[in-house]
Amino acid sequence: MRIRKEDTIAICVDIQERLFPHIHEHEQLKKNTEILVEGLKTLEIPMMVTEQYKKGLGETIAGIKEKVEGCPSFEKTAFSCCDDAPFMHKMEEGSHKRYVILFGIEAHICLLQTAIDLKERGFQPVIVEDCVGSRNPKNKSIAINRMLQEGVTVTSYESLLFELCRFAGSDSFKAISKLVK
Repeated sequence: MRIRKEDTIAICVDIQERLFPHIHEHEQLKKNTEILVEGLKTLEIPMMVTEQYKKGLGETIAGIKEKVEGCPSFEKTAFSCCDDAPFMHKMEEGSHKRYVILFGIEAHICLLQTAIDLKERGFQPVIVEDCVGSRNPKNKSIAINRMLQEGVTVTSYESLLFELCRFAGSDSFKAISKLVK
């Protein structure tokens, strides 16, 4: 199964101010995620953003927030993005998009539940392993294993960006090559 950009949408899940500093290796996660988001924008992959209970967890963190500005954004209280009616309405508008790139926090809660629910609804979730995190690295590891058992695709941001790019020599390839160096 190849992930094709014309069949793909991305979701930035709950990368928020009050939780992010507690995520294991959060600085590397931020760096990786910024590269991923820039690459997705270069490839013109549509993106959506979720924020879990903003009153308690705050806004999307600086650095990411500016990069996803203008993307449809959804505040939710459900752990799974799929349990949020406005979010699912927007997802179903683009129902021809079969591959759903997921990145953000926390791997073992919102990302896991969203991935399982998307799979059940006929989408193919794609978890960007080096762009997801949890407070406890063991929880992230358990979540990744569970997702694999559920048939979710797991990849890295660099592998994914080049898969979506497909060919060397294009302007997109050159831009992505600069991002990942």
